[in-house]
Amino acid sequence: MQITNVKIYIKIRGTLRGYADVTFDNCLSIREFRIVRTPTGYRVCMPDVKQQDGTLQTVAFPTDHKMLKAIEDAVIAEYKKITGAGIRSRRRVWLPT
Repeated sequence: MQITNVKIYIKIRGTLRGYADVTFDNCLSIREFRIVRTPTGYRVCMPDVKQQDGTLQTVAFPTDHKMLKAIEDAVIAEYKKITGAGIRSRRRVWLPT
């Protein structure tokens, strides 16, 4: 199964950086992967739905570690391409005046 399209929706709120829709083989689309900023980099969280009892249930997830890695790599690469993350440094240098 190949990833054929990734669409990013930027929405910054806390550690959340946005959402992604991923299309596989031009025939299956899974929406609302969450892109989260962690101290070690970016992470992709699987889509979930809130149940009536208030718990969250994951609705789509890969059963293979290689597929999880492929999804994460594709989503994070597209996010960095759109936002320029990784090109700009967040570190500020203060010079005395």
